[in-house]
Amino acid sequence: MSETCFFPPSRHITAAEIAVLIGAELTRPDLGNVEITWIAPALAGGEGALVFVEGKRNAALLDGLHAAAVLTTADLAERVPAEVALLVTPRPQYAFATVGRLLYPEAATPVTVTGETGVSQRASVDPSAVLEPGVVVEAGAVIGPGVAIGSGTIVAPNATIGRNCKIGRDCFVGPNAVIQYALIGDGVVIHAGATIGQDGFGFTFGKSGPERIPQIGRVIIQDNVEIGANTAVDRGALGDTVIGENTKIDNLVQIAHNVRLGRNCVIAGRTGISGSVTVGDNVMMGGAVGIADHLTIGDGAQLAAGSAFMHDVPAREVWAGYPAKPIGQTMREFATLSKLAKSKARNRDNG
Repeated sequence: MSETCFFPPSRHITAAEIAVLIGAELTRPDLGNVEITWIAPALAGGEGALVFVEGKRNAALLDGLHAAAVLTTADLAERVPAEVALLVTPRPQYAFATVGRLLYPEAATPVTVTGETGVSQRASVDPSAVLEPGVVVEAGAVIGPGVAIGSGTIVAPNATIGRNCKIGRDCFVGPNAVIQYALIGDGVVIHAGATIGQDGFGFTFGKSGPERIPQIGRVIIQDNVEIGANTAVDRGALGDTVIGENTKIDNLVQIAHNVRLGRNCVIAGRTGISGSVTVGDNVMMGGAVGIADHLTIGDGAQLAAGSAFMHDVPAREVWAGYPAKPIGQTMREFATLSKLAKSKARNRDNG
């Protein structure tokens, strides 16, 4: 069992209560009073643990499972040991996350770093800034002139909010994050070290080399967006950079000026999106994706990790490769190259 000094569970819960909470089927009612005290991976398990197993490729994890209860699908139910409370649900991982948020609310929603309430005496808040009741500004944070921040928002230590920025309610601005030239909605989480609204990479060549093009746009971040640690979102050059509602962005992502991201996108770490790219709703990008400027990524597209994009991607297609192409074409090309390499190796070995 992992040490719980950082995230002790907020409560205990029974298998029967979980079944009601998530709408699962408790197939062994006599185990309904089994108490769950923590969550764990199925490979480890342990006394009082809730685990989940999803997918036939993971079915072997159920053999000899040691846990208080398990969330799994109906097709794997027969493999669950008799002494383990069995909760059948079509989406075990989703159900596991729901229970996890209940047991560990501080791990699901950022909280203050120092435990302070209100505005710290060691913070710098411009007199013209407007902070609704319930805002927390921790030690070392800087709030510039004309800033407005909604109730329930936490500004963590050493974060900086530049002049005239607007931040909605129930947001979190992590330690050392910097926000400038930005309008931010409600429920937005910006993790440590992220930089929002710095100038975009805009230059033109003059007689003496590159010369800066003024970047006079903004960053607009809609409700319930999450932006990972040390991610950079550049402000627009003339228009705006826009991050759509409920989009989740990992650590170490670069979003250039004038990018427009749709709603419910998921973008993994080390992805780089060049200037003026338009991304539709419900797009998924794997880690280290690179997208050239002025491209359009259609709704529901999936971009494989490590791929480089030089062309528009139609809606709901899956692309992969370097340069990226529809995944079927990429896989065929990989297979052909592999066959050619093996053929040349055989010819060389045969003299």
